[in-house]
Amino acid sequence: MTVPMKIQVVSDYVCPYCFLAEGPLDEAIKELGSDAVVEWLPFELRPHPTPTLKPEDDYLQDGWRNSVYPLAERMGIKIVLPRVSPQPYTRLAFEGALFARDQGRAREYNHRMFTAFFQDELDIGKPEVLTRCAQELGLDAQSFRSALDNDTYRKECEGLLRLTREQWGIGSVPTFVIDARIAIPGLLSKEALLKSLREELARSGGIVLPSAPS
Repeated sequence: MTVPMKIQVVSDYVCPYCFLAEGPLDEAIKELGSDAVVEWLPFELRPHPTPTLKPEDDYLQDGWRNSVYPLAERMGIKIVLPRVSPQPYTRLAFEGALFARDQGRAREYNHRMFTAFFQDELDIGKPEVLTRCAQELGLDAQSFRSALDNDTYRKECEGLLRLTREQWGIGSVPTFVIDARIAIPGLLSKEALLKSLREELARSGGIVLPSAPS
């Protein structure tokens, strides 16, 4: 029996390029015509207590005007620079993602985090906002909030964050990790991603990453 290809997308919910990467990835997998398991892994661009960015500052204003907005327009994706200031920390949202995963709703939750921030301009660092989003997806609001309040997934989340940053040495997102051994960084078009997937899976080389801790 053929083992499905595993694609792990290392991302942060406040990274617009990670949001833009959803569509090309889905299209590339569909065109591959083979089974693939997709898992989105957490990466904090600015872990607490590092100050997060402010949308009113020149750094974000220039980056969005010169890069994000033109890319999104070409891709036909609605996206805005959220006015949440400063930008939220995303650790709690990632813990919520693990709850959603255990309920079989990881893909829907992941997408909702992106749309909540980049379309609805919600503060996804607040537990009450995360709980409302989870409830929208049909998840049990009380159980979800309890998991956040009781740190149910904190240890696992911290382990995944160490895996992506420290063990795998990833420094930018999005990064696509193929079968836990080949890393392809950056936002790629469907065509470029498909080409990279096929090339990297066909060769024995690539970036070899340490195995995840047991």
